[in-house]
Amino acid sequence: MIDFSLYLVTDRTLSLGRSTVDIVRAAVTGGVTCVQLREKECSTRFFIEEARRIKELLREIGAAVPLIINDRIDVALAVGADGVHLGQTDMPAADARRLVGSSCIIGISAESVTDAIRAEKEGADYIGISPVFATSTKNDTAAPLGLHGIQAIRAAVSLPLVGIGGITAENAAEIIRAGADGIAVVSAIVGSPSPEDAAKSLKTKINSSLQQDRTSAS
Repeated sequence: MIDFSLYLVTDRTLSLGRSTVDIVRAAVTGGVTCVQLREKECSTRFFIEEARRIKELLREIGAAVPLIINDRIDVALAVGADGVHLGQTDMPAADARRLVGSSCIIGISAESVTDAIRAEKEGADYIGISPVFATSTKNDTAAPLGLHGIQAIRAAVSLPLVGIGGITAENAAEIIRAGADGIAVVSAIVGSPSPEDAAKSLKTKINSSLQQDRTSAS
C-alpha cells in the first residue's frame, strides 16, 4: 500500500540554488513518503536525466518512496518511474492506463467533485485535490476548494486523497482532519532553508492528526 501522507512536489525555481537531488535526499530523510518530479521548463532529455538521478537516489538510500512524474507519460516510461500524475488538461486516466499498464501509479488532479468521480471511474489510483488553498507555485489553478471541498470529495470517492495548494505546517493537520490521506507540498519543503527539518515538522503534524483520527474512530 502506498503511503501518500507526505508528498513532495519538486520545483527548481524555489530551490535556493540547491540541486533537486539534494533537496529530495534531505526531504526523504525528514519523512517524505512520495516524490513527484515536476519540470515545466526544460528539455525532454534533461527531464529524463533528472528523473534517473532521483530514481537512483531513492534506490541508493533504500527508501520505499515512489517516484511520480508530473504530466509526462513518455518520461515516466523512459525511466521506469513508479507512476505519473496528470492534470485536467492532460491525457485522461483511462487512456494513460492503456499506455502505462496496470502496475504504474496514476494520479489525477481534481478541481471538483465531478473531476474526482470521473478519475475514479477511469482507473486512477489516487486523487490530488487542487488547490485546497490559494498558492503562488502555480498560476493555472482553479479557485481554492477549501476544507469543505476536501470533505465533499471524500464523501464521493474511495480513492486516496492528497491535498495540495497553500499547505504549510500550520494548516497541514486540518487537511488530514477534513478527510485527506496526505498532503502534497512544494514551497514548504523546496523553499525551506532546511528541507529535512521542514519535512520532519510536517510529518509530525500529519502523524499527530492521523493518530487523533484513529483514536476518535475507536
